[in-house]
Amino acid sequence: MPSPRQVAFALSVLLPVALHAQASPYIPLDDPRLPALEHLIARGDIEDPSPFVRPFRRSDAIRVLAAADTTAGDASGAVIRDLLATFRKPEGEAHWRLEPRIGFQSYSSARRDPLHPAGPSGIRPYAELGLELVAGNFALASRPAAEPRLLKDPDWPGRKDVKFTGRQVDAYVSAQFKWARLFYGKLDQNWGPEGVPGIGLSNYSYGREAIGFEIGSRDVHLGAIAAPLQDATDSLGQPIHRYHFAHRLDLRLSRRVHLALWETTILQGLDRQFDARYRNPVTLLLLGNQYGLGEQGSNLLVGVDAQWKVARRVTLQAQLGIDDFQYQDRGGPDRYPDRWAMTIIGFGPLGRRAAWRALYTRASSLALRTQDSLENFTDAGIGIGRNFIDNDQLSVFATLPVWRRWLVAPELTLLRQGEGLLTAPAPPRGPLSGGTPQIFIGVMERTWRAAVGVTGERGILRIGANAGLHHVVNDGHVAGRTRNRFQGSITATIGLVKQGGLK
Repeated sequence: MPSPRQVAFALSVLLPVALHAQASPYIPLDDPRLPALEHLIARGDIEDPSPFVRPFRRSDAIRVLAAADTTAGDASGAVIRDLLATFRKPEGEAHWRLEPRIGFQSYSSARRDPLHPAGPSGIRPYAELGLELVAGNFALASRPAAEPRLLKDPDWPGRKDVKFTGRQVDAYVSAQFKWARLFYGKLDQNWGPEGVPGIGLSNYSYGREAIGFEIGSRDVHLGAIAAPLQDATDSLGQPIHRYHFAHRLDLRLSRRVHLALWETTILQGLDRQFDARYRNPVTLLLLGNQYGLGEQGSNLLVGVDAQWKVARRVTLQAQLGIDDFQYQDRGGPDRYPDRWAMTIIGFGPLGRRAAWRALYTRASSLALRTQDSLENFTDAGIGIGRNFIDNDQLSVFATLPVWRRWLVAPELTLLRQGEGLLTAPAPPRGPLSGGTPQIFIGVMERTWRAAVGVTGERGILRIGANAGLHHVVNDGHVAGRTRNRFQGSITATIGLVKQGGLK
């Protein structure tokens, strides 16, 4: 990771750039207004500010909403104007925002992932304090939260031997200019289609400190992030340093076609340093690693994202990530399984008010892991992109706005889950390699889910809720065992927003 001195040097390089653009905070992925924005994007009422990449900035939301305000129909026009009003900032180049909130969380299982429930049920208090400061080309944000639910969440990497705990939801500083942005801190990110965790990078885990930058325009855009991961321990009890790096090149080929190429890698080793060739954003890591030095102690995932507007209001998206592809001796009985994951998704309008979204995604049995578990795409045992592999999922969603800032989202899902684990080492290559299936190791568990989600805010009240009925066949990967269960969660808070200009 770059040192504070290196960060300061980067800022000194960027500062002479013409200061045409004022900084803007990012819209967090748990913002209750974001589902309404995604609904408008799915309908084709507004442009997607950054296909496949979340979050985007508040100024980006204002730009696409303002561009559509006079062209959207009456059904979406009211939602657009209402969102515009909520995103407006105080006048002037410098302003502040303070938002304290307090409420509760109620859940049938402590894990946030409803398709893989784990942990006990409960009701716990929740509180957070959002702080923002924008001054010229710089934006700062911090949001500490008190969240006792974390103590029961199996995905929480922090301490669980205390009676009360919290987390830093986001905390970052961003320098933003006309053609470039620099980011340092913590903020949930997802590189992938809406509705499913990205393959190479997602917000499934609880985030980590990272440094990143973006350069380019709407048509050609290069971005990269780098982060240290939690140290692991080898068989001798020695600390193993681990790092994560990802970069992507986005190309807007036309008004209908968007293409992105990306790579992400894990580095690990005793006394390992963050090698310069792995954090060069304009280097093809595939050439520098797999076909270059071929060094052990690293794992590389390459991917492509594609978006095609089939019609004015119907869009198809696809994401493919390849960890390993056996291009030699594919017909042999002992061929090692390919390691890959993919998602296909389509969305568009449904009548005058609603939108539809349908997706199919699959992760092979050995995706995102190697024979050395220290090279798996995990941090503290939790997926950096996908947290569950050896599965496929078919989902259909609809979204319907009510009361302008509220969104109702029914869902139907079929999840098929094998016994392959992201945290386990992949089997060694050898004469028995062909015995590992490409997908669905062991007994396949099948989950049928019918659910509805509600998100929104009214006055000081903010609610995010989801409730579903699950019919599980081969529950717990036990053949013949069937279970029906309710799976739900709700976070409700009340709060105030204070903001003003700085003089």
